[in-house]
Amino acid sequence: MHLIFFFLGVIVLKKLVQTWHVWISLVCLLPLSVVFCGSALAQSSVQVQWFGQSAFKITTLQGHVIVIDPWILKNPKTPTELKNLDALGKVDVVLVTHAHWDHTADAVEIAIKNQAPLYGPGDFSQTLMNLGSLPPKQLPRMNKGGTVSPWPGVKITAVHAEHSSTYVWNNPATHKDESLPGGEPLGFVIEFENGFKIYHAGDTDVFGDMALIQKRHHPDVAMLPIGGNFTMDPQGAAFAINEFLKPKFAIPMHYQTNPYNTGSPEDFIKALGTSGTEVIVMKPGEIRKF
Repeated sequence: MHLIFFFLGVIVLKKLVQTWHVWISLVCLLPLSVVFCGSALAQSSVQVQWFGQSAFKITTLQGHVIVIDPWILKNPKTPTELKNLDALGKVDVVLVTHAHWDHTADAVEIAIKNQAPLYGPGDFSQTLMNLGSLPPKQLPRMNKGGTVSPWPGVKITAVHAEHSSTYVWNNPATHKDESLPGGEPLGFVIEFENGFKIYHAGDTDVFGDMALIQKRHHPDVAMLPIGGNFTMDPQGAAFAINEFLKPKFAIPMHYQTNPYNTGSPEDFIKALGTSGTEVIVMKPGEIRKF
């Protein structure tokens, strides 16, 4: 009888030890599983979506969303299914290169919907503040040469652009348009968590100090206007690429949305000649990964 109880005790003890090992394994593996689940939220690449004109949605490696020059709802190039600001999802930062309507049209509404900061020319931010369009906390001031880091590993630097920047506001009291200060136009260089860099030139002509942007920032992607009339044309953009910027990739933008900006990607590619830069012609709504 004693032997029976002895063997039963050994079996029970063995089961308890096995159970204890299982619990120890679970406790040890749980933190690792949390780490792996957390890293799964991150991306292996930077995502770029174009909406037509100069409007882009950029998603960083850690999933933060930056929207640049959002003219979406009334943009003739934006696909119908994307003409809904809710389709953007959560937006973390809004960037505006200058105050013209085809770059600012949906910027304030997006910032309000997402409680996101809006970065643009300093004087344009002041105009929005004076109008009460956004509260001061959503209009952090910056200017050319300034760099902000909204998240660890991501840097946004304001650089020069050669253009104009008047903000036209319809006064609700008089129902008349008023021209207000829009600050000096900007471009933005965005550096991501892995060091990859995108240069969004805004509306600009080619200018010699693009060489300084290349020397200081070494952008991997250059988003350049090619439409002409209001900005540089395909030949000017090709000159900027070949002589100054020399990026790995070029994305043409700001073309064929009105009768004046008639430049085409085909003319841009032809003007580049044997350039080492790869041209990525995006369709509105398309997403590219880098």
